[in-house]
Amino acid sequence: MLDKNGIAKRIAKEVKDGYYVNLGIGIPTLVANFVRDDIQVEFQSENGILGMGPFPFEGEEDADLINAGKQTITALPGASYFDSAMSFGMIRGKHVDLTILGAMEVAENGDIANWKIPGKMVKGMGGAMDLVASAENIIVAMMHTNKAGESKLLRRCTLPLTGVGCVTKIVTNLAVLEVTKDGFKLLERAPDVSVEEIKQATEGKLVVEGEIPEMKL
Repeated sequence: MLDKNGIAKRIAKEVKDGYYVNLGIGIPTLVANFVRDDIQVEFQSENGILGMGPFPFEGEEDADLINAGKQTITALPGASYFDSAMSFGMIRGKHVDLTILGAMEVAENGDIANWKIPGKMVKGMGGAMDLVASAENIIVAMMHTNKAGESKLLRRCTLPLTGVGCVTKIVTNLAVLEVTKDGFKLLERAPDVSVEEIKQATEGKLVVEGEIPEMKL
C-alpha cells in the first residue's frame, strides 16, 4: 500500500519530457519532488507561475513564492510569473499537457467531485472547473477509500460535480486505474496489495484483465 509520497512518485512516471503540467492542491503538489532529472518539465500553478520546482528545505522558504494551495515553493531558473488572466488563458487554451488533481470522489464514467461537501464552508470551486473543462489528460491522485473505509471510486458521484467524463487515469494508495467506457480498468496494484483487496475497495465497475502487475516505483 502506498502513502501520499508513493502516490506522487508513481504519478511522476506519467510526466514526459517537454510536458507543461498543472499541479492541483494536496497530493499532486508532491509530484514535482519525484520527476526524473534527465527530462525537462514545466510545472504551472494557476495563481500565476510557470517553472515551479520542488518544495524548499526548511529555513529556505520564501513567503512571497507560493502555489495555488498557499504552500511555499521554489522556482527553477527561467521561471516566469504572470497574472490570473494569463494563467487561465493558458489553461483554457489547452496549452497544458497534463493536469494532476486530487478528488473526493471519481465515478466509473470519469466524473469528478473535488470541490465541495454539502453543509461545509467552502470559498468556491476555484480553478478546478477550468482545469477539468479544458484539460484532455487528467490524472487523479487520491486515497481509494475514505476514513470510514467506504469507496471513493463509485458508480456515480454523490457529491457536487466539478467535471463530467473528464478523468483519464487514477492513482490511489492501492492501484493504478484507467477510466474506460467499460469502467475502471485495473492496470497496476500497489506493493503487497491483492486484486481482491482492490475489488473490495471499489464500488464502481472494475475491469480486471489477465495478471495485474505490481507497481514499480
